[in-house]
Amino acid sequence: MNLDENLVLLRQLVADRSWSKASALLETLPSQDIAALLNQFDADMSLGLFRLCPIARLPHIFAYLKVPLQVMMSQRMSREEISLLLTHMDHDRRADLYNRLPEDARALILPGIAHAEREDIRKLASFPEGSVGAVMTSAYVTLNANMMAAEALEHVRLVAPDAETIYQCYVLDDNRHLIGTISLRQLLVALPNALIADLMVTEVIHAQASAPQIEAATRISHYDLLALPIIDSNGEMVGIVTHDDARDVDDAESADDQRRFGAVGNLAESLKDASISLLYRSRVGWLVVLVFGNLFSGAGIAHFEELIQGAVALVFFLPLLIDSGGNAGSQSSTLMVRALATGEVKLKDWFQLILKESSVALLLGLTMAAAVSMIGLWRGGPEIALILALTMVLIVMVGSLIGMSLPFVFTRLKLDPASASAPLITSICDASGVIIYFSIANAILGLN
Repeated sequence: MNLDENLVLLRQLVADRSWSKASALLETLPSQDIAALLNQFDADMSLGLFRLCPIARLPHIFAYLKVPLQVMMSQRMSREEISLLLTHMDHDRRADLYNRLPEDARALILPGIAHAEREDIRKLASFPEGSVGAVMTSAYVTLNANMMAAEALEHVRLVAPDAETIYQCYVLDDNRHLIGTISLRQLLVALPNALIADLMVTEVIHAQASAPQIEAATRISHYDLLALPIIDSNGEMVGIVTHDDARDVDDAESADDQRRFGAVGNLAESLKDASISLLYRSRVGWLVVLVFGNLFSGAGIAHFEELIQGAVALVFFLPLLIDSGGNAGSQSSTLMVRALATGEVKLKDWFQLILKESSVALLLGLTMAAAVSMIGLWRGGPEIALILALTMVLIVMVGSLIGMSLPFVFTRLKLDPASASAPLITSICDASGVIIYFSIANAILGLN
């Protein structure tokens, strides 16, 4: 059965209070599907169903629950339940959960956890949100440079159950400084008495724990790594970021960029679960700001009031022209924001890209001018057609250059380039488009 059919069946079993059948159903499903089903119930019922699941799978199931549900369920669990859950959860996920719990709940659960796990949670939870340290895990395999390959393999076997990944091992000195890496493949094909010091790769790609988390994701993607070692300000290795965590970071950053580009504030939960109040607050700020920004467009129109009265046909083409500028600007900005986010371009590339964008915008403007001038010729005659053609070329070029430049300006000012959002660019292009259009019309028609 698919997920919807399982949900219908589970709801029926809950209504009939057939807990043994519900347990049997959950036991047959993958952990991700169980979490998807539990996400459809309230916290109390979800916790009851959660307790029916196989004990060994509880940490894995819990990791796939929605964050608000995780927090509510945690607050309803006994001290023994939450302590056992945290002990067996992935290191990075349990640190995230710990950070989301109220202070009093943290104080209650920590004494029930072994000292090593308690210190690990505190250490990982200490890194600020959005940093590499906040997404790393401390469950990785370390080796000593003086080990032989056979000895290292035996060590990997012993620690493998608790490690996030065993395919890459990290060689540390006595001060926990990272001096090399070695893959499991290298260990398997090496002679049993070969020294790790002779096998390891000493030029290691790494990242700082305090760096923005997107930096780790970018390096993992660029160097095609399974995991990236993380060091702290003292040069000690403190964790790794795996490729699946990097993918989650990329997805989250992409979602944030899309929201900011649409002038929407950050949403802590999904669109489906977000309240009306949260959606209102996430959108109202920029819209109010842009209302006042659009006053410049109105002022431009008012300035050319006499011109408009003398050539009413000009008004017919106004939305078409200014929308074209906004659309061109949004396209350019989208390309530039993404390129800056992925590191494809740097601030020093601005002049080169402006020259390239000018050429592209000119070609786009000429193409669009040819189309709109035909309409102008039919609607208002040769003079209107000329006005529209010249205006279209200039508006598309100006819009494209604004869209290309704003992300650079924001980056230069240490602001998020995604904040050079489509509504902001559209408002700027609208105001400039009105001035360009009516200035060209006035010069050719001479009515103002």
